[in-house]
Amino acid sequence: MRHLIDPLNFTMEETLRVLNLADRISAKPSDYSHVAEGKKLATLFYEPSTRTRLSFESAMLSLGGQTLGFSGAEQSSATKGETVADTARVVSCYADIIAMRHPKEGAPLRASMYSKVPVINAGDGGHNHPTQTLIDMMTIRQRKGRLDHLTVGFCGDLKFGRTVHSLVNSLVRYPDNQFYFISPEELRVPDYMIEDTLKPANVTYHEVTSLEDTLPKLDVLYMTRVQKERFFNEEEYIRLKGIYMLTKNKLQLAPPDMPVLHPLPRVDEISLDVDEDKRAAYFDQVQNGVYIRMALIMALLGIPDPKTGEEVLSC
Repeated sequence: MRHLIDPLNFTMEETLRVLNLADRISAKPSDYSHVAEGKKLATLFYEPSTRTRLSFESAMLSLGGQTLGFSGAEQSSATKGETVADTARVVSCYADIIAMRHPKEGAPLRASMYSKVPVINAGDGGHNHPTQTLIDMMTIRQRKGRLDHLTVGFCGDLKFGRTVHSLVNSLVRYPDNQFYFISPEELRVPDYMIEDTLKPANVTYHEVTSLEDTLPKLDVLYMTRVQKERFFNEEEYIRLKGIYMLTKNKLQLAPPDMPVLHPLPRVDEISLDVDEDKRAAYFDQVQNGVYIRMALIMALLGIPDPKTGEEVLSC
């Protein structure tokens, strides 16, 4: 039985197969509308979510399966003191696969240790968000035609941004990628990312503060919001939240084929006038989220692709 807790749980070949399956699903979703009949997905979301939870539920329903779960810790037995381990034991009696979001790093990993069914990490604190990583990779590949030889800029909250951490962890596996980390000093990429990921991979990276100076150098721009829920000091959040804003005028500094990605929700870091630019890719990411999660559910449940007859993951 396989789980998806960290993007690196899949080999590069397995990741490619998931992306290829998602592409086939996106081309004709109706061919996959009955493959998960009789299967149930449990969405255990201990913190608020709109896109991720609804995307998982839409994915399972699009495969012909069913969903159950909760969308806040206050709706679960966690309020009575139940542990993540016991919740996983219990829910795996009701469902065939679990998607879990939790504010504490490592909670989905712990759940996977006690669950009788596959567990998908739907975001754990500031640590990982592997399904979003696959969505980002699918969108980049659609826009750029490759996942290597790219200069990728990450802008905003790089300290707490789990989507940034996950995507960097995955992109360092592809040759000749380099990164620009655009942030204020207080929201720099964590030291452990530099020491454990970037330096061992011998990757070129730059830590800078100016978005305008960096835009002309990029193949891809990944914007993030400053996350209020990760701050203990509201004054610090207010001081930093509007530090970067991508506008239509600033976007004129960027290459004409540079996609702009954002995991959403946005606050004020991308102005509305950017939405009409052909480089705005963040709503494509939303749509790709359904296809990626359909592919992941099939892969982890061992459901063969009806078009190829093959399963995506090895046991």
